[in-house]
Amino acid sequence: MNDNPFFELFSKQQQNQFAVGNTTYKQRLKKLNTLQQAIEVTYRSQIQEALQMDLGKPVVEAELTEIYAIIGDIKHAKKHLRQWMKKQSVETPLSMLGSSSYITYEPKGVCLIISPWNFPFNLTFGPLVSAIAAGNTAIIKPSEMTPNSSSLMAKIIEDVFPEDEVALVEGEVEVSTELLKLPFNHIFFTGSPKVGKIVMEAASKHLASVTLELGGKSPTIVDKTANIDKAAKKIMWAKFLNCGQICVSPDYVLIDESVKLPFIKSCKKWLQTFYNDNPKASDSYGNIVTDKHFERLSSYLENAKTLNAKFEVGGETDSSSKFIEPTIISDLKPEAKLLEEEIFGPILPIVTYESLDMAIAYVNSKPRPLALYIYSKSKTNTNKILNNTRAGGSCINNSVLHYANHNLPFGGTNNSGIGKSHGFFGFKAFSNERSVLKQHTFGVTELLFPPYSGFKEKLARLTIKWF
Repeated sequence: MNDNPFFELFSKQQQNQFAVGNTTYKQRLKKLNTLQQAIEVTYRSQIQEALQMDLGKPVVEAELTEIYAIIGDIKHAKKHLRQWMKKQSVETPLSMLGSSSYITYEPKGVCLIISPWNFPFNLTFGPLVSAIAAGNTAIIKPSEMTPNSSSLMAKIIEDVFPEDEVALVEGEVEVSTELLKLPFNHIFFTGSPKVGKIVMEAASKHLASVTLELGGKSPTIVDKTANIDKAAKKIMWAKFLNCGQICVSPDYVLIDESVKLPFIKSCKKWLQTFYNDNPKASDSYGNIVTDKHFERLSSYLENAKTLNAKFEVGGETDSSSKFIEPTIISDLKPEAKLLEEEIFGPILPIVTYESLDMAIAYVNSKPRPLALYIYSKSKTNTNKILNNTRAGGSCINNSVLHYANHNLPFGGTNNSGIGKSHGFFGFKAFSNERSVLKQHTFGVTELLFPPYSGFKEKLARLTIKWF
């Protein structure tokens, strides 16, 4: 392991983990304040520029989905950190009379954060805030697909933290491979289920705990009672935000066939409102991150055309600028790639259903998603969907916004992820819940120590019966 290029850096953090772990509330608060100053003030304009260069991300989206998200994480942690760090007293049964019990949240130690490209700052610094709040050291590996953002994040980390506390390393997949060979105490990974399996396998060799924020095909169910125009407005915003490159983006719409046509009509109206007649020239619309992802999405469109699917909106592409027009497609055959693969781009398939049971069966025929959205005025229908499907999280009559509530746990289930993050749940992800029992006086259990006798057997039976 000594020949690992990151062994020295890892060793520095390993040796420093208890000093960092024993930091006080005020010391951790100071770190969060310093990071907040760097993001909110010092590097704010540079963050906007990097996101524009990497993703064509509009300034408003950069503010709301990146900078605001990070500052929100920091402010929430600062507000609640004192309480999170306190030991949590729990009840002690009468059979342990003379003792008390509590839980303390201790840092896991040296952590690895592997972050994705779609929200490079948000999904790097968000987990880092939780790691800092919990008292850990961390090595960060951002995505190589957004080089301007990665380079700037490296500068920010170097400016704010000593490397034996927090460090960022850049590079291709080989860097992640080498890092995963090291015996980290916890690994926080955000990305695809395919790579998540690789991360989990690597973690198993050291029995490291993991938080896997993955993805999948997040469905949106629109029933015939829904306010169709409002549903279309919110779905169009959520789907084409960041050019559809969001893990909780509505991947496909399942809609009652009786309201399909008015829904598509409203979608067209809102797309024109959001991006005008020429989305390519719009300052509110981004681009695909790399040529590889552009080619992948283009192949999905070509596959849909060969299967005679109906392009309700869009379909135009431009490889020179990695542009794909906001696209809505219906009448897809079940074998279409758009219905088999996670899309992660500005293409929205529409699938109709005749009964709600059919829609639920369709969702359950696929791996469990990260998010499931429901548009309905019927409480009965909403509860039926919630009770008979499984997903990491859900919104009712909205999309995506559950991610922004720091009081809600964020994460998937099975194929869409393991573990939760955000707020207290992120703090817990980077903490070990250590149970402590303290004996104050003579304990009743001492009466049951060997040598055993008939009397002690009776006492044991009484303990079982009454305590």
